[in-house]
Amino acid sequence: MNTLKKIYCRTFQEIFHIAIPLLPYRKPKILTNMEDLGNMLEKKHIASVLLVTDKSIRGFGITANLEKVLEKKNISCTVYDETVANPTTSNVEEARQLYIDNGCQALIGFGGGSSIDCAKAVGARIARPKTQLADMEGILKVHKKLPTLIAIPTTAGTGSETTLAAVITDSDTRHKYPINDFPLIPHYAVLDCEVTRTLPPSLTATTGMDALTHAVEAYIGRSTTAGTRRDATHAVELIFKYLKPACEDGNNMKARKQMLYAAYLAGSAFTKSYVGYVHAVAHSLGGKYNTPHGLANAVLLPFVLEEYGEAAHKKLHELAIAVGISTEEESHAEGATKFIAAIKQMKRDLNIGDTIKGIKKEDIPVLARIAEHEANPLYPVPKLMTAKELEKFYYCVYEKCEVNK
Repeated sequence: MNTLKKIYCRTFQEIFHIAIPLLPYRKPKILTNMEDLGNMLEKKHIASVLLVTDKSIRGFGITANLEKVLEKKNISCTVYDETVANPTTSNVEEARQLYIDNGCQALIGFGGGSSIDCAKAVGARIARPKTQLADMEGILKVHKKLPTLIAIPTTAGTGSETTLAAVITDSDTRHKYPINDFPLIPHYAVLDCEVTRTLPPSLTATTGMDALTHAVEAYIGRSTTAGTRRDATHAVELIFKYLKPACEDGNNMKARKQMLYAAYLAGSAFTKSYVGYVHAVAHSLGGKYNTPHGLANAVLLPFVLEEYGEAAHKKLHELAIAVGISTEEESHAEGATKFIAAIKQMKRDLNIGDTIKGIKKEDIPVLARIAEHEANPLYPVPKLMTAKELEKFYYCVYEKCEVNK
């Protein structure tokens, strides 16, 4: 990357870092069960809600308890269950029309990051009915207050219940883009571990690795605060301790509860401190090939951390100390190496491979440019990279190889 562009990126990032204390960040209020949610809606005199979810979640009966609570409270519930992985602009417009037609007063995103992101985008379109989603791509382009927004995560990973971001895929072009603004932060997050009980081990694993990626990228970036470092570190500690038990026994509700809280903490951290190139590359793969986001992050994470090199060694060493696999006496390089090795071992333990199916070599230059456009200058990464430099990560997960080859 040329010197002028580096100066531009770092100046842009530093301005946002300085502005963090002045910006209207907030954390959603935590509710712990569906009864609490029903009571809150009743107290706020909300008589009609739109429930945004997907067919599998509703088909497995995971939303049933919520729907019963709403019925008991005489709260009308309109259901949109057509959300797909990597939610599309068509999903958003269909759900928005249901909201309008049924006179809804609040939005509930129930599911993984896809359903919650879809609900956020619906809220943005309701708040700004004359503005298309594509015109809200980027940062601080929503501006308007959303209807009451509740997030109920069924996976302990995306952190979407805490963040100011929604990631949407254009139905026609398959371009996947983030929308970032403070009104998108949900007003309430329902952290009910019962709704995660039936999540299969493979999804528990990849969504948990998604949360780990959020926490690590937030921690090693250049726009951290004492609060985001604290949240990210605690999230990493919890994930190292509880992700494997949650995968091994779906009925281990202590592990599931702690993973939900870890995802919440990781989401809170990256909302303020942002993510990095792992996410930028993963988003491009999701947009082009519908690659599950958690899987893409899990596969990519150690490769990108290695490529950051000494620019990330100190902070990775600090995380290694926090999880008990390194000591202060070891060098930063030694600690970082141990931390990355632990992530690789975690992937093996969770049966997550090092490749992603479906990548076409001829697509890689365009995908890398999309990732570079998303990341620079917004993401305060330890080391800046160009689109050409980002191409190596696609080749690396296309077929197993060393990053530096």
